Amino acid sequence: MKVVLQEQKEYEFTYKLEAQIGHLNYSGHIGHDAVIAMVWEARVHLFRLLGLTELDLGDGETGIIMSDLVVTFKEEAFLFEEVTVESHVGEISGTRFRLFHRISKAGRPIALMETGFAAFNYNRRKTAPIPKTFLKALEEYKGSR
Repeated sequence: MKVVLQEQKEYEFTYKLEAQIGHLNYSGHIGHDAVIAMVWEARVHLFRLLGLTELDLGDGETGIIMSDLVVTFKEEAFLFEEVTVESHVGEISGTRFRLFHRISKAGRPIALMETGFAAFNYNRRKTAPIPKTFLKALEEYKGSR
């Protein structure tokens, strides 16, 4: 059975990059591992826009750890094409949240990705509540748009 992801109504964050030689697979288009790496790069920039990092959600002790990932491919992308990764932070609750991504070229989706994250205290090696600093940074960013 195929997993089919749905596009979100809104994507608050946008990151653009160009497909490079290292992104290609044997077939000459962007490989599945490269799509994951592109979204990771976009996520690092998303956290940077919020004034946070993946290892510090603003409280000095809580980072994130990925719990799941699903990708639905729609179309190919090739060397030197501009790729846009749009991201939406949603389904926030307690210790977890989800990131939804639409990866596109020339306005056409090439993939949808959904990733689940847990807030994680790396010193204690266990999940932790999502810090208020993360929620505040997210709300301030959305309000400034």
